[in-house]
Amino acid sequence: MTGGTLFKIVVGQVSLLTIPLIFFGIIGYAMVRRVKVYESFIEGGKEGWGIFLKILPYIVAIFVAIGMFRVSGALDFISETLGPLMARIGMPPETLPVALLKPLSGSGSLGMVAEVLKHDPNSFAAKVASTMFASGDTTFYIIAVYFGSVGITKVRHALVAGLIADLAGILAAIGVCHLVFK
Repeated sequence: MTGGTLFKIVVGQVSLLTIPLIFFGIIGYAMVRRVKVYESFIEGGKEGWGIFLKILPYIVAIFVAIGMFRVSGALDFISETLGPLMARIGMPPETLPVALLKPLSGSGSLGMVAEVLKHDPNSFAAKVASTMFASGDTTFYIIAVYFGSVGITKVRHALVAGLIADLAGILAAIGVCHLVFK
């Protein structure tokens, strides 16, 4: 068995067990601390509704901006222009829209992942797009919604840090996919 094969087996087993272990770990920890899990969940749901109403205007604003970005043709223009450069670094060009939309919107980038999956769900591009989707966060969405809801207006450093983290996630996704799937 080669090192690459062993790596794939370990990654496969870890990925199967991660979510259930986290779920049961949280519940187990709460039980040890004698926290009423169900009651805490319900109380959090009540608080969540109030927070949702408070951030709703920010959500609407970010979705309108994303819609304008996609409909204007800017996303297609950027993808076509940068596609050849992305291919040189090992990134399938059809995954560029996922990388560009991920910092803006999770649902928008999920739509782009769906487009890549439509052509061939088992292709390397589909694997890169899916990994990219899961490798970062929605930086602009977080800043617009969460910072806006608590009144933070000086977001420069958080924005730069978030975009650097997004870039690191994209590059890591490409690298990991080359390790695991090539």
